[in-house]
Amino acid sequence: MSDEIEFDRSATTPPGEVARLSPLVRRVIAGNGGPMTFTGTCSYIVGQGRVAIIDPGPDDPAHVARLLAAVAGETVSHIVVTHTHRDHSPAVPALKAATGAIVVGCGSHRAARELAEGEINRLDAAADRDYAPDSEMGHGDAITGPGWSLTAVATPGHTANHLAFTLAEEQTLFSGDHVMAWSTSIVAPPDGSMAAYMASIETLRGMEQALYWPGHGGPVTEPQRFLRGLVQHRRQRESAILSRLRAGDERIADMVPPIYQGLAPALHGAAALSVLAQIEDLVAHGIVQCDEVLPSLTSRYRLA
Repeated sequence: MSDEIEFDRSATTPPGEVARLSPLVRRVIAGNGGPMTFTGTCSYIVGQGRVAIIDPGPDDPAHVARLLAAVAGETVSHIVVTHTHRDHSPAVPALKAATGAIVVGCGSHRAARELAEGEINRLDAAADRDYAPDSEMGHGDAITGPGWSLTAVATPGHTANHLAFTLAEEQTLFSGDHVMAWSTSIVAPPDGSMAAYMASIETLRGMEQALYWPGHGGPVTEPQRFLRGLVQHRRQRESAILSRLRAGDERIADMVPPIYQGLAPALHGAAALSVLAQIEDLVAHGIVQCDEVLPSLTSRYRLA
């Protein structure tokens, strides 16, 4: 069987509907669908009676109300956050105020490193800087409830603070935006790091969960095959970048159209960020040279 990546963009359940996914997992999708969020952010309810809610989603009172209705008569003991993008964590304060739950998961937002002056604010616009957990979880930390346990897996790359969570009782993983069946994850510097992302892929390749529940879209049903496909996909993108450099392209803006043929122009900015993330890694390994101290979207690049 080929390990070439095959994306599943089939429709999931409608936004707002409470979907029973397994004995321990329910899902409510927020109404924030779009080019970067697919059908919307997936909020997961884990357990029965005393539950945890993973990724309460954007600052959307209607979505918070639907989550509260879904757990009516139950106790929400924990609000769990995979990462601090504005489509995943801004609903935390409203949900915490309504339930009194403890907020756990990733730490507060932090940029991974510097880029060229002026780039950080522009490239880090998706960050929820107001998020503050009651307790920050690290790799291997766990929370429990009746019949369920969630254990953190450090998966930086999409963001510097990204966590995934295993549900041992069902041999599944809540993969956040690190691994999704519908699309590759955007890795946007300075918060995103391609080197960290690939290392996190290798972490997951050493694990044995049978199914992933991602932050957007439907499940990843053959995780190990899909992870191999992701590695191959990133290697192909790297080869495409090197080919454009050999062809004489010096700037990322010149590389994006031929590398991402057929991509809607509205998504060229996101594609440029992914190219920057891969070029950063190539510069760090001495394969590509940059005309500035810190790589940026506007730098000139050449093969070393």
